[in-house]
Amino acid sequence: MKIEQIYTGCLAQGAYYIESEGEAVVIDPLREVEPYIKRAEEDGAKITYVFETHFHADFVSGHIDLARKTGGKIIYGPNANPSFDAYIAKDGEEFKVGKLTFKVIHTPGHTMESTCYLLKDAGGKHVGLFSGDTLFIGDVGRPDLAQKAADMTQEQLAATLYDSLRNKIMPLADDIIVYPAHGAGSACGKNMSKETTDTLGNQKKTNYALRADMTKEEFVKEVTDGLLPPPAYFPLNVRMNKEGYDSIDEVLQRGQQGLSAAAFETAANETGALILDTRDPQVFAKGFIPNSINIGIDGNFAPWVGALIPDVKQQILLVAEPDRIEEVVTRLARVGYDYTIGFLDGGFETWKKAGMEIDHIQSITAEEFAGIAAREAVNVLDVRKNSEYLSEHVEDAENAPLDFVNESMLKVDRNKTYYVHCAGGYRSMIFNSILRARGYENLVDVKGGFKAIKETGKVPVTDYVCPSTLK
Repeated sequence: MKIEQIYTGCLAQGAYYIESEGEAVVIDPLREVEPYIKRAEEDGAKITYVFETHFHADFVSGHIDLARKTGGKIIYGPNANPSFDAYIAKDGEEFKVGKLTFKVIHTPGHTMESTCYLLKDAGGKHVGLFSGDTLFIGDVGRPDLAQKAADMTQEQLAATLYDSLRNKIMPLADDIIVYPAHGAGSACGKNMSKETTDTLGNQKKTNYALRADMTKEEFVKEVTDGLLPPPAYFPLNVRMNKEGYDSIDEVLQRGQQGLSAAAFETAANETGALILDTRDPQVFAKGFIPNSINIGIDGNFAPWVGALIPDVKQQILLVAEPDRIEEVVTRLARVGYDYTIGFLDGGFETWKKAGMEIDHIQSITAEEFAGIAAREAVNVLDVRKNSEYLSEHVEDAENAPLDFVNESMLKVDRNKTYYVHCAGGYRSMIFNSILRARGYENLVDVKGGFKAIKETGKVPVTDYVCPSTLK
């Protein structure tokens, strides 16, 4: 028996490959399916099933492509009604894979089709629970994502989740290993651990949502308390996972079309495509194509794309490091952005050599900012989340969260100069690039963000308040 967790940090997502006696299962695969196929080939195994725990909201699953390429059968639990060929299993139904058995445990609450898969070894011992978004390490799935589809309130879904956990999951043996679909950083929960597996017994002791003496009313209140609005792309990904999508092969081919500077400019003008520059924020600041948006590939790339580009069908033209084009197109496709229509061949250097118009954003060090702030009154924009700002911030700074950039933009006077920072420098450049593209020219980026500003010891900051005490 082989159990492999395939964890993708930028999405905080765990897919699983399980093999026994030449047969294999993949659970909640990512969009690019070749790695799973290669794993099976290396084992001399055939992928017989693709198990889906639910219709995912935060990424587009690779179930359709994987089934098409391997002949494996797509399996969902009760209440699923996809538009493509799939087997809808009954609660308690079992599937044999080599000497292993997978038992379907229907656990509605996060969504109404949410299902866990209980793994039994050759002797029938329960060894693992692939819990999807029903149970995380340190948390449970948020109950507000499926309200419209389920025609239920988040409180009703939370109450359903309580019953699923108490009646279906908590009675299982303490030594079972929990294999969730997500870890810390995912927007599918609010309190997930950085650990990506644990025993069920330890979760019963440490997970706030599994307290033995917890009433349903307490569970509903605690699980729904403090939920932030989900990213706008979530329902669009659910639709793709339920209704189908273009093959990843087509998406990669479409996106990896190299364009000269002239062809790139023509494509941008004729299609209205968004120019997405994925280079390092400070490299971007020194020179970029006018009206392009910077979301660096070496950061929380896919979630910020999903949060800030409202339409997954938006056509996109890429500016990226030449050796990372396929990676960028793939990571966009993971969250449903399938319409990359080309990239600047040779990268930004091609644009410069062609003598095309170039824009830039002023960026200064924290020490330079401290010097300016000591000499004159400054306008400071803190684009971190409100909870980060409330915890500690530069005195007199105004909070303008990147998460709500359209609302935050209303706080900015085009005629004033603003010094913009986030925690470390990634989000502030995204914010600055978006406003720059909208005609705001007096924004100065502070390198290194709040961390660097505080470390200077020269800029007054508010007293620290532990985020866990904030409501």
